Amino acid sequence: MKVIVVGCGRVGAALAAVLASEGHHVDVVDRRPEAVRRLPDSPRIRFHEGNGFSRAVLGSAGIEHADAFVAVTSGDNSNIVSARTAKETYRVPIVLARIYDPRRADIYRDLGISTIASVRWTVHQLHRMLLHRHLSPELSFGNGETLLVRSEVPGYLVGRRLSEFDVDGEIRVVEVTRAGRSLIPGHGTPARGGDLITFAVAAAALGRLRGFLDKELGT
Repeated sequence: MKVIVVGCGRVGAALAAVLASEGHHVDVVDRRPEAVRRLPDSPRIRFHEGNGFSRAVLGSAGIEHADAFVAVTSGDNSNIVSARTAKETYRVPIVLARIYDPRRADIYRDLGISTIASVRWTVHQLHRMLLHRHLSPELSFGNGETLLVRSEVPGYLVGRRLSEFDVDGEIRVVEVTRAGRSLIPGHGTPARGGDLITFAVAAAALGRLRGFLDKELGT
């Protein structure tokens, strides 16, 4: 992908480094010229001094060809103005913005901008790790309303059809890793010992899934 990251603080610089290491091309924008020192020396990363909502700066960063845009400066207003510019003016397919005030998140989500509310996200992650420790989170969508989590199949469920684990609108088995190979289960695919199951689950249903799995774990 070609990704534009606005804000070269610790989060923006770390994100750019990870993306570049995976082979993506990253253009980083920051008002402070010294921020470039946070970035690794990589041919896949370019630094641009200026505001993330400046059309001249965004044009230099190649926003017309961007696949994704991430605004992670230290200010909510700067992040939202930058994100709205990317979304509404340049029609970038994926636009994410960091929001420090979680009360604003719903407003901007209605504009089609996915937001990461730092405090709320951190609390959510800690809560999940404390109460759902047997589930390994892989990915979240939106603002954490839907999750992908993985768990080994409990012994008492071995032999049952994986489709029996589904709960309409709450839990669904979407993948199984079996003997090191991944497969998408069919309606009649049975669970086998050692299976690692990927569930798509509503965040509100994590407790239900944990209870379902912990019947075997006894916790």
